[in-house]
Amino acid sequence: MFIRALIAFLALPGIAAFAIPAVWLWYTTHLILAQRIGLVPLAVGVMALLWCVRDFYVSGKGTLAPWAPPEELVVVGLYRYSRNPMYVAVALVLLGWALSFSSMSLLAYALVVAVAFHLRVVFGEEPWLARTHGDKWVQYASRVPRWFW
Repeated sequence: MFIRALIAFLALPGIAAFAIPAVWLWYTTHLILAQRIGLVPLAVGVMALLWCVRDFYVSGKGTLAPWAPPEELVVVGLYRYSRNPMYVAVALVLLGWALSFSSMSLLAYALVVAVAFHLRVVFGEEPWLARTHGDKWVQYASRVPRWFW
């Protein structure tokens, strides 16, 4: 299962939060760090993302990938404060890239990704979680916000 978790991490947030921004910055020649403050959301996002992946693997007995989802509803760690901290973490990483390299195009990409995450959660994941986990999901969703607010 560790290999599946690693592949899922590299294939999903790895591409969206790291590969695409790196290629984007290289292609647009935004190669000089412009704002060090952007490293703060980037670092916080990376740490939160790794924490969430660990919780999916250890507590949920699965991965972040749709092809190998957690067997158990993950309600520990950052999932005590948000039902979707992994998506928030990716958004923070993207915001960090955009701020660090003063890239308005990466900021626009981050906003598009955030909207896509919201739509995926509302129309895809939450209905699936309700069907899969029943009352456990309903109780969890009633006490923990979708995002951090």
